[in-house]
Amino acid sequence: MATVQYSGTGRRKNSVARVRLVPGNGKVTMNGKDITEYVPFANLREVVMQPFAVTETSGNYDVLVNVNGGGFSGQAGATRHGIARALLTVDPDFRGPLKRAGLLTRDARIKERKKPGLKKARKASQFSKR
Repeated sequence: MATVQYSGTGRRKNSVARVRLVPGNGKVTMNGKDITEYVPFANLREVVMQPFAVTETSGNYDVLVNVNGGGFSGQAGATRHGIARALLTVDPDFRGPLKRAGLLTRDARIKERKKPGLKKARKASQFSKR
């Protein structure tokens, strides 16, 4: 018995999320745990659910996510990106609303590399005249 699945890959900072949408009742599972267990902050849980709010498909799909790398914020953003891409495969007419909401664009902001002679990317030790 083959069930219908839609998949998408999302990325943000150092996080990569592989998302599968399965017709269901809106349950979100991240790395084998419920989203309330896995993501400790309510605002990040809202970030994850944004694509469903924009496309008005809340509660229509169960979401199965494998995510690794980065922290809570990056993982939530990567999951949001993956869900938005998966919803595109569900219905190509969702492209307009998702694009207007900015959910299909990969957020390219990543950590800047450390420079030689500095403590971090831009932080230098305090200047001393004598």
